[in-house]
Amino acid sequence: MSRIDETRPFHPVRIAVLAVSDTRSLAEDKSGDVLVERLTGAGHILAARHILRDERAEIAAQLRAWVADPEIDVILTTGGTGLTGRDVTVEAHRDVYEKEIEAFATVFTMVSMQKIGTSAVQSRATGGVAGGTYLFALPGSSGACRDAWDEILRWQLDYRHRPCNFVEILPRLDEHLRRK
Repeated sequence: MSRIDETRPFHPVRIAVLAVSDTRSLAEDKSGDVLVERLTGAGHILAARHILRDERAEIAAQLRAWVADPEIDVILTTGGTGLTGRDVTVEAHRDVYEKEIEAFATVFTMVSMQKIGTSAVQSRATGGVAGGTYLFALPGSSGACRDAWDEILRWQLDYRHRPCNFVEILPRLDEHLRRK
């Protein structure tokens, strides 16, 4: 069973939030607002926030720029994970990933099944690692973003979470780049 070990210190991580939408502006980005509220409420740092259209190359370019930024540890995107022709966020993420975190999609589906039943099959939420940065593509609904944060990311982005978490291995994500 997972738990918070209060004897360990909390380590805030720097998180960038990208909304992907052809129709919304940053002012109308309720899903991004949910993520910002949750991550700052947990004690993490909002490192950047942006909105882009559903254009694979533009999304991938923004992800790569943030991966290259040493002031960003985690990237959360919201939107573009569905099945329609314009939903290209997952493909953009996979263009950038060095490694995919397959279990993130599985656990997200399990969480979603409890909330929306078999409609969870329509989500292609994904997670991965590139250049020492975690990347997670979440659906565009504020409920899905809330579920992803509350049930998965809140815990995995907390250094105190036991038996293990993403933060404790963050310094080692790019060790292959440092090998000679």
